[in-house]
Amino acid sequence: MRRAEITMATRFRGFLPVVVDVETGGFNPQTDALLEIAAVLLEMRGDGRLARGDTFRHHVVPFAGAKLEPASLAVNGIDPHHPLRLAISEHDALQRIFQVVRAAVRAADCTRAVLVGHNAFFDLNFLNAAVLRAQIKRNPFHPFSSFDTATLGGVAFGQTVLMRATLAAGGEWDSASAHSAAYDAERTADLFCTVCNQFQGVFEASRRRLEAMGPLQVENGDEPDA
Repeated sequence: MRRAEITMATRFRGFLPVVVDVETGGFNPQTDALLEIAAVLLEMRGDGRLARGDTFRHHVVPFAGAKLEPASLAVNGIDPHHPLRLAISEHDALQRIFQVVRAAVRAADCTRAVLVGHNAFFDLNFLNAAVLRAQIKRNPFHPFSSFDTATLGGVAFGQTVLMRATLAAGGEWDSASAHSAAYDAERTADLFCTVCNQFQGVFEASRRRLEAMGPLQVENGDEPDA
């Protein structure tokens, strides 16, 4: 019997991985400014391998009363008050990103997006905090599930820092471009695709194993699907 084609929906159980990177004015998502956000879509090739797709990036105006830690601004090089920065509000930035993500979820026949990030806990916390501040009701991202490329890089290449994991995976790194949300998101997307593609054989073997077992039923007391 011919095995069904691998799609985003079948590869990730109905979830669509979307890479997100944020640049911020500190480490506290409740008090520190969201300054830049980028999202990178992923594509599934005919052979079941993942590839980086389009990038969407927005500069963000700090919310009223937001803190801007000098140490964080020194790292990301952002001047929040630069006249040529062309920043938009958190609400507008998120709505524009979410519109693209919702369309991608529908096109991939998935049910929800899952954030992919390097130290994804950080990005997801800032995203969720901004969603609450902006009072956005339709967030396409799962509120707590994520794919963390720091973990995946450690498993696959023994490296958890994005630069080192990228180089270990055979990619290139431009230090002058780092700490831009778009650049870091694209490198994170490349790393995620590389790891997934290298594990394709493992995925295929597990797929055959589960198909041979037949339909699975959730036992009483098991956790519901995320």
